[in-house]
Amino acid sequence: MAESILKSAKINRNVGQVLKSYLRVLKLSKKPSREEFLMISKVAGAGILVIGFVGFLIYVLLTEVPKWV
Repeated sequence: MAESILKSAKINRNVGQVLKSYLRVLKLSKKPSREEFLMISKVAGAGILVIGFVGFLIYVLLTEVPKWV
């Protein structure tokens, strides 16, 4: 019984520490400006397109090229 109470107290302390660290991060963060948001969106979109193109090339190489050989 005493062990479960100690575990419960330890978990509560850990949860409190985690919440404090989350609050610290939220206090330091700020809303990005419009320019920052647009730049991040462009870079993320370009990355998605590049990864999609690479996936398409792999698909074509693995499905169409063996038909020619």
